[in-house]
Amino acid sequence: MAHKHLHFKEDLAAERTYGKQVRVSMALLGTLAGGMLLISSGIGRFFYGRGSFNAEFLAMLGAILLGGPIVLHAAKSLIKRESHMDELVALAIIAAFATQDYVTAGIVAFFMLLSELMESRTALGARASIESLIKLTPTKANLVEGDGSEKEVKVSVLRPGDCIRVRPGDNIPADGDVAKGLSSVNEATITGESLPVDKVPGMQVFAGTSNLTGVLDITVTKAGKDTTLGKVQSLIMQAEQTKIPIMRIIDRYVKWYTPTILMIAGIVLFFTGDITRAITILVVSCPCALILATPTAMVAAISASARLGILIKNVADLEIAGKMTAMVFDKTGTVTTGRLYVTKLTPAEGVEAAELLAVAASAEQMSKHPAARALQEVAKEAKLSLPAMDNFQETPGKGVTALVDSAKVCVGRDTFLKENDVDMSNISGPALDEEQGFSTLYVSKGSACIGWIGLQDKTRPEAQQAVKELLDIGIKRITMLTGDRDEVASRVAAELACTDFKAQCLPQDKLAIVEQIKKDGHTVVVVGDGINDAPALAAGDLGIAMGAAGSDVAINSASIALMSDDLKRLPFLVRLSRKTRRVINQNLGFGIMFIILGDVAAAAAWLPAVYAAVLHFAGSLLVVFNSARLVRYGEELGHET
Repeated sequence: MAHKHLHFKEDLAAERTYGKQVRVSMALLGTLAGGMLLISSGIGRFFYGRGSFNAEFLAMLGAILLGGPIVLHAAKSLIKRESHMDELVALAIIAAFATQDYVTAGIVAFFMLLSELMESRTALGARASIESLIKLTPTKANLVEGDGSEKEVKVSVLRPGDCIRVRPGDNIPADGDVAKGLSSVNEATITGESLPVDKVPGMQVFAGTSNLTGVLDITVTKAGKDTTLGKVQSLIMQAEQTKIPIMRIIDRYVKWYTPTILMIAGIVLFFTGDITRAITILVVSCPCALILATPTAMVAAISASARLGILIKNVADLEIAGKMTAMVFDKTGTVTTGRLYVTKLTPAEGVEAAELLAVAASAEQMSKHPAARALQEVAKEAKLSLPAMDNFQETPGKGVTALVDSAKVCVGRDTFLKENDVDMSNISGPALDEEQGFSTLYVSKGSACIGWIGLQDKTRPEAQQAVKELLDIGIKRITMLTGDRDEVASRVAAELACTDFKAQCLPQDKLAIVEQIKKDGHTVVVVGDGINDAPALAAGDLGIAMGAAGSDVAINSASIALMSDDLKRLPFLVRLSRKTRRVINQNLGFGIMFIILGDVAAAAAWLPAVYAAVLHFAGSLLVVFNSARLVRYGEELGHET
């Protein structure tokens, strides 16, 4: 029943969007018809003279057709006690009509309607581009049944656990895990990354992404609104409805604007006795450019960020990103890959490095620890033949034991080997080795230690460049927090050129450090994986979750979610925030100057009402085009390899 209700809501939303599009289309037809009547009136005046009945009648019809909707909308707003700025233009049209200046009334209404249509079309266009995300998800899917046969079904009936088959060239209909097949998948719609990602069994795929080369059998984990793409779409929709502080200030003072303009128009009329000047003031003071200044810029910025896989939930958060002075990184999985790599093999005297690796990898075959995975990968690359293993036992946080070629093998910390009565005397200087920043695994066979293996969590290739860019654009403090030892933290922080770091941090320690940096007067942005550092993310002025694609926890725990792991998105986000602020200030500055200069020109009788309407429309166009520059901002990042 709930499923049907969900589809009813989706259909209702689609009907509303369609209804808005129909109303915009009808308004456009009415505007064009009124415009044709005004043109016909002008032709009539040319042939029959200014005062001819036919010309005046056509002008009056045009003024009624064009001005009627504006006057009616203003009247409805007044009845509901809402202020929409239409009241100023409605009064100007009524005043021009009362003085039988039908041409002025019609032309003013025509250009005001064009401005409103442009505003509505801009909003519909932004909404349509967001809703196009959902069209990326197919409506049909090939369901693989128990006997291996396929059946075409609607995507809406898919449930977690279903197996679907996706062929080359098809878009993937649901989130899931690859059960069978090899392929490359274009995930640009989710992560913003332009390069395809190779998929093998066990890897995650997302709805709305495009399968390029091979056939994939996918086990569904999420479908419909629950998919990553569905969450992206709904959160972008929510972001559109949010407001930055300057928009709330405008809303607060808007009720004083109309009375103030009416008072100015009344003063000019009282001292000059010229009603056309008052009409012009009303026309030129309708603040369409001011109203469009912020929303158009924010929609364009949200569009630019979404294209690069940056999910902004509240436009106010975008403003904070541009004001930050300190950034706090969680190390593991954020500035590092979160995967361990074997970086050193040190066998004991008389032991070959290949033997050391083969024994350790054999003992770790059944473990899911990152260190075990690192050993398996290196052994595979070295094409080692691993001996048989038996009696596997794992002690969390310490190490593993197993029988390899009938000999007891231990792999783990030095303390773990000592607990198992292993002789460590043939290995010298382990403390010195750990100071180099290695996570060290010691390996024994029988009762003797046969060597140690150094592992490191490598920094992300782009992390150093991202930190440098952040410092270059004015971020004063970059702090790295980690639960690792001082030696490991020091190595990573030095590689990245962080201003400071803190090692051996527990979650509550990270929280306290973030609070202290805020007390030092910084605007703090915290970057993490959104899973084990949620308290610190919440403590910052802004929380950014990395690699959020497919992770509900990461998407929900942070203010901004980066769908990919590309740290270069962070300096881009700061630059986008600052550029958006500049564009908004440009738009607002232009809108305010337009009204002030227009009112002065109208009071001095330098600006007729008809020209004021034309300039008003041109000003609105200028604001929209200025904001539209943001849509393509950062486009080069999407094409980087």
